[in-house]
Amino acid sequence: MLKPLGRHVLAEIHGCPFDVLNDVKKVESIMVNAALESGAEVREVVFHKFSPQGISGVVVISESHLAIHTWPELGYAAVDVFTCGDKVNPWDACNYMTELFGASHMTAKETARGMLSPEVVPQVAVNL
Repeated sequence: MLKPLGRHVLAEIHGCPFDVLNDVKKVESIMVNAALESGAEVREVVFHKFSPQGISGVVVISESHLAIHTWPELGYAAVDVFTCGDKVNPWDACNYMTELFGASHMTAKETARGMLSPEVVPQVAVNL
């Protein structure tokens, strides 16, 4: 039986108000809180506001990351949430962001990352 190392959700979030998706502090706050609400441990946070509009950002979590790029003029945000282990559910973070961004709808897909069979023993490279 194959067991993934992580779960990666790619979300298309539509119908969001311009003022939400163009406010770097608000987007950052929503994403940090989405990570926390999903049970993740936040490590680093980096966000950038573009001119005349748009935001890109990442919340690095112990379990991997949450990332976003917004097109406020289109009411659209591209979001990805990658989590490793069994503690954090990436869907909890996606649903939280969708609600707090005021979206009219969201579509998403999940990909299992790092599929390993139980008999695979990780190999460690040693530099001599």
